[in-house]
Amino acid sequence: MAVNTPKALFRGNATTSTGTTLYTVPASTTTIVTSIIAANNSSSAQTFTIAFDGIAIATTAAMAANSSQIFDMKQVLTTTKLITGGASATSVSFHISGIESV
Repeated sequence: MAVNTPKALFRGNATTSTGTTLYTVPASTTTIVTSIIAANNSSSAQTFTIAFDGIAIATTAAMAANSSQIFDMKQVLTTTKLITGGASATSVSFHISGIESV
């Protein structure tokens, strides 16, 4: 029987490289991404990018100053798949939650 563990998959500030690895699904594990919050903590507009194993979820998505965007989802990623992302400034932070199933 599978063991399902809720987890914070990534919490932190973005880099300015959109290909930065934010999370890698561990070996022998399936991960269900349940939510992503992108928060712009600056007083100017920014953009961000998020992808699951090279498939875009948000590409250069615009964010107003001091705002957030929330993605509520149920997306399955299999072993060794990646979540990558980045933003136009390090003032953008990501909060990615999910469930790891072993």
